[in-house]
Amino acid sequence: MMKFQHLNTWLPAVAQPLLIAGPCGAESHEQLMQTAKELKALSRVSLFRAGVWKPRTRPNAFEGRGEEALKWLADVKKETGFKITVEVANAQHTELALKYGIDVLWIGARTTVNPFSVQEIADVLKGVDIPVMVKNPIHADLQLWIGAIERIYNSGIPKIAAIHRGFHFYGKTKYRNKPMWQLPIELRALFPDLPIICDPSHISGNRELIPAVAQKALDLGMNGLMIESHFNPNVALSDEIGRAHV
Repeated sequence: MMKFQHLNTWLPAVAQPLLIAGPCGAESHEQLMQTAKELKALSRVSLFRAGVWKPRTRPNAFEGRGEEALKWLADVKKETGFKITVEVANAQHTELALKYGIDVLWIGARTTVNPFSVQEIADVLKGVDIPVMVKNPIHADLQLWIGAIERIYNSGIPKIAAIHRGFHFYGKTKYRNKPMWQLPIELRALFPDLPIICDPSHISGNRELIPAVAQKALDLGMNGLMIESHFNPNVALSDEIGRAHV
């Protein structure tokens, strides 16, 4: 039976619910620093997020700045005091994130669907004391989500949170990803001490829907929110329709 550590044990003195914010993609040093400073002024955000490697469906789209962006995030951490979280999709990403002192890792929906990729990350993390957040897989497969969490847990990491970002749905829906709230509810029933964080930006796909989705998640007892934020969302290089202004 997996036993997870409470959020307060790996993010002490954090106000509840946990709030994670930052741009979908790290575009430039200036963009990261400006966004981080504005978020810091809110005195409410606990983790600064940014996509360093962006898995795109088709080539020639913005795919992130890679290792260079990790250097920028190190500057953000030094300048603002924010703890930093980034997405990792393979062993190389994980090793680089650890090298640059990233505080929390997350595994994205496209990676969660592949047990080989998750195990590759888990193998790198053996013996490492770092929190890991696991997003639900793209499609509504609770066992696949649990399997990814188990692989990270079996590497010796009890500081784990699940991230609910909605599920691909073929058909008409007002959301980018259908919430299917029953899945995170079932996950909570199976693992009562597993922190669950909602990503209303990916569920919504439209900044106007974010407040309602975020409130629904909190009403269901989720432990926090991950909200994509940009100091000038209209010029964001990725997923700008879902961006919330700082």
